[in-house]
Amino acid sequence: MKGQLARLAKKGRKKRGVVRRDLLSRKERSLRMSKIRSRDTNFEKLVIPALRKAGVRFRTHYRGIIGTPDIVNTKKKVAIFLDSDFWHGWRYPAWKNNLSKSWSKKILQNRLRDRRVTRRLRSSGWKVIRVWEHQLATDYAETLRDLKRILGTIS
Repeated sequence: MKGQLARLAKKGRKKRGVVRRDLLSRKERSLRMSKIRSRDTNFEKLVIPALRKAGVRFRTHYRGIIGTPDIVNTKKKVAIFLDSDFWHGWRYPAWKNNLSKSWSKKILQNRLRDRRVTRRLRSSGWKVIRVWEHQLATDYAETLRDLKRILGTIS
């Protein structure tokens, strides 16, 4: 687990303002990116087992509400989304000009959908938490402690 955290932390240490040329062709990059799944990510594999081990009760990828949150406690009406930095556009305003138009459009649509889903859930009485990948890499223990507190341990 520490190795995964170290890799996540290194991702956030890239120099600002440095534009890197993609070494893959468009077709190769597209194929590689298409293989990235929205479920069972390394990010989820760090958070979900740790919460289960702590005795926290929740459902994963719950389709009963809009947005299919990664973690849901229906009794407390808490929806938690584990958002990856790239796909959900953390720091998007800073690096959007380095992306192709298609990537920029995709990430912008993701950001708009995230806002729309959050707004709708909150208006329906849900507490919505969005955890960014870099938050977990920066302070794993504190992030988990906060999630455990929010979800509460249910025997």
